[in-house]
Amino acid sequence: MGYRLAADLTLVLHLAFIAFVLFGGLLCFRHIRWIWLHLPSMIWGVWVEWAGWICPLTPLENHFRQRASAQGYQGGFVDHYLVPLIYPEGLTVSLQWFLGSMVLIVNVFIYLYLLQNWRKHQREVDE
Repeated sequence: MGYRLAADLTLVLHLAFIAFVLFGGLLCFRHIRWIWLHLPSMIWGVWVEWAGWICPLTPLENHFRQRASAQGYQGGFVDHYLVPLIYPEGLTVSLQWFLGSMVLIVNVFIYLYLLQNWRKHQREVDE
């Protein structure tokens, strides 16, 4: 049961990281310091997609799943709902490029909006 739980927690962490890569720029509206964590994470996420690399969390999760196989636990929420989100069937190089591009586009718009608001705020302070 311990390895199965470790695999499930790794998968949930993986999903949370993916969500942070895609939408973490929105946290910068709350506090700009998030940019120092989000920007490298976003660059990493885009690079992993475009380069066709495997995120280090994937082999870690697979290791835990292999260790848990002898424990007999089958299926569950994580397998049914989260696994297809993170590891979709038919993931091609073209789809990976598209996904990486979408992450980049979403975050460029977020950061442009932040920059526009920051400049507006600076003009108000200067006046």
